[in-house]
Amino acid sequence: MMSANIDALNDYLSGVKAALAADDTFHFIVGNEAADLDSMASALLYAYLAGEVHAGEDGHLFLPLINIPRADFCLRTEAVYLFKSAGVQVGNLIFSDDVDLETLSAKDRLRLILVDHNKLTASLNLMEGLVDEIIDHHEDKGLYPEVKDRIIEPVGSAATLVADKILQHRAELIDEGTAKLLLGTILLDTVNLDPEAKRVTPKDEEVAVELLALTGIDQKQLFDKLQFEKFNVSSLGTYDLLRKDYKEWQMGSIKCGIGSVLMPLEAWIKNDPEIVSGFDSYLKERSLNILLAMNAYTDPDFHRDLVVYSPDRSLRERVVSLLTKKELGLAGIEPGDLEGKENISLFSQGDLSKSRKKLQPILQEYLSRPLLNCGNGRRESR
Repeated sequence: MMSANIDALNDYLSGVKAALAADDTFHFIVGNEAADLDSMASALLYAYLAGEVHAGEDGHLFLPLINIPRADFCLRTEAVYLFKSAGVQVGNLIFSDDVDLETLSAKDRLRLILVDHNKLTASLNLMEGLVDEIIDHHEDKGLYPEVKDRIIEPVGSAATLVADKILQHRAELIDEGTAKLLLGTILLDTVNLDPEAKRVTPKDEEVAVELLALTGIDQKQLFDKLQFEKFNVSSLGTYDLLRKDYKEWQMGSIKCGIGSVLMPLEAWIKNDPEIVSGFDSYLKERSLNILLAMNAYTDPDFHRDLVVYSPDRSLRERVVSLLTKKELGLAGIEPGDLEGKENISLFSQGDLSKSRKKLQPILQEYLSRPLLNCGNGRRESR
């Protein structure tokens, strides 16, 4: 009979995390460096399965490794929602900054199991001799031929392969919480099992149907909620909004950063009246000369806003002048009584086709030009 809770998984996670100080051999189940929901859920539940299968092997611990720093977990908003909804105690998860893999490797106490990828990430590429097992749904790179225990199948989600293996070997581990975690991941990866998305396979459908029967969850309701949470950034502060989808470039002598933010500028300011201070802190932390945010959102039609921040007034004015000339359809938004408003320019953007991908080359070409003295004390690009 299926348990209605996820207590056994949480007890397992608590136990293996507490054992990190032991002198055991640690078998880390690690997802890819993108650390999306599929990688995290698959690593978590495959570690749970492996721990049960190898329970009698003293001196060996099987632990899930979330392949990002702990502070970055909040940026995976769909994962935050699903883990909480399934009942996972996030405090017991092990993140990349909780362990020193290099030290464990040097002490010959580290083994790796790869899920949701079959090629080690750059930070681990010197540990290829430590890979014991692979379970993945991407194209097989043909690496690590000595690894005999591998499942690489082109299904829609790695969670499908993990769920299938659990159902075959330790079906009692599937309770309401673990089933919801696996099912939600599969639905999100396969666009709710939609054949038109060309991601779903018969195995995804088969496993999802079995999980649905165990949970009684409304499939569409769960998928729609996960889709919403994936783009729901209302709980994030300015620092996290800027870094959630952020890129930076060296443009001549100018270091420029651009964040892509999925919420209206008006709502952002309302949520954080100290938004300018947040921009300033982020600019200084990254040693930037100028920081932009491009807001894109639907309300109910698609809209774009633009923020240009720099304490260098001349630089900010030059960039604003350039973007105005490039016909982005900018309409100024009054900053009101924002503290530090003299360093920030706010706009709604009329040309909705100008994304970050299109804006970056414009800025790169302009800011990489040498500056000339123009006789009036001002410097302009050649």
